[in-house]
Amino acid sequence: MVISLSAALLLAIVLVVMIRAKSIKPGPAIVAALFGFFLASTNMAPDINRFLNSVADTINQIKL
Repeated sequence: MVISLSAALLLAIVLVVMIRAKSIKPGPAIVAALFGFFLASTNMAPDINRFLNSVADTINQIKL
C-alpha cells in the first residue's frame, strides 16, 4: 500500500509539473487520469499491481 500510494503521489506531481511546463495540456491530462481510474476497475488491475510490486521489489534488492 505504501508503494502504490507513493507511486500515485509521484505520478500526480509529474502530471502537475507537465501541465505547468506546458508539455501537456489539461484536457489530455484529464483523459489520462480518467483512463487510469477506469483501468483500475478492470480485470487487468491485479496483474498490473503484481507487476509494479515485483518491479519495486527488484529495485529494492539492488545493492550499490
